Amino acid sequence: MKIKYTGRQVELAPAQAKKLEAQFSKIGKLLDGRRECEAHVVLSVERHLHRAEATVHYYNHQLVGLGASSDLFTAIHAAVEKLEKQALRTREKWRDTRRAPREEEEPAAPAAPAPPKKVRGRRVESKPMAQLPETEQRVYKVDEHKKRKPMTVEEAVMDLDKHRDYVVYRDAETGRTTVLIRRRDGHLDLVEA
Repeated sequence: MKIKYTGRQVELAPAQAKKLEAQFSKIGKLLDGRRECEAHVVLSVERHLHRAEATVHYYNHQLVGLGASSDLFTAIHAAVEKLEKQALRTREKWRDTRRAPREEEEPAAPAAPAPPKKVRGRRVESKPMAQLPETEQRVYKVDEHKKRKPMTVEEAVMDLDKHRDYVVYRDAETGRTTVLIRRRDGHLDLVEA
């Protein structure tokens, strides 16, 4: 990275200039390692306050870092830190906006039928996901503000009708939330929270 220094009543020592070149080379790698960037650093003094302004042109954008301190080198270092943060943000913006997932050109081939699974010694045929009918999912909100009395397991079984596959209730004995689920084979599962 090429660096131009403009000093208003200020000059840099060669050792300081060398340290700053190392910091600016890091910013140059962050922005674009292959392309040669140019930085312009303006140094000024107002009474006992040293000000540093570092500007880098990057793809029609200006990245500007400002720093002020009683010490010249500290002011320059603060300006370079701010410039580095801007470079990181700009690089992330470029990466995020330029990368998008590619769209598939050809439709996916139908999935092969899955091999049958064994469940407790029985063979159960399973359908592949591609063959299941797509239905719109509905979300039903339960009114939690209704006063419901606690139930026993027997009352929950009676409350379980043919149109619902589960009942959520508060257990009368323990006070815990419990779910009673009707399985496909007709038996019931009890899940306690």
